[in-house]
Amino acid sequence: MADVGGIAADRLRSIVERIERLEEDRSNLTADIREVIAEAKSAGFDAKAIRQIVKLRKLEPSERQEQEHLLEVYRRALEI
Repeated sequence: MADVGGIAADRLRSIVERIERLEEDRSNLTADIREVIAEAKSAGFDAKAIRQIVKLRKLEPSERQEQEHLLEVYRRALEI
């Protein structure tokens, strides 16, 4: 490994290249998700609702209940 200014250049390059590949993968996944959302929209589903459901499913049941309860409290306070 070549040290440049106390930095292992080969190791640093490897890390940077891995990050770049992962960012490219993320970009591709984002495009794939957009395609699935578009498919859902063309089937008559609401994209915003689907995104919200996906977000809620990531939460633990107790966290989800807490958010739903808080949302209901705010709705009542605002009379909506």
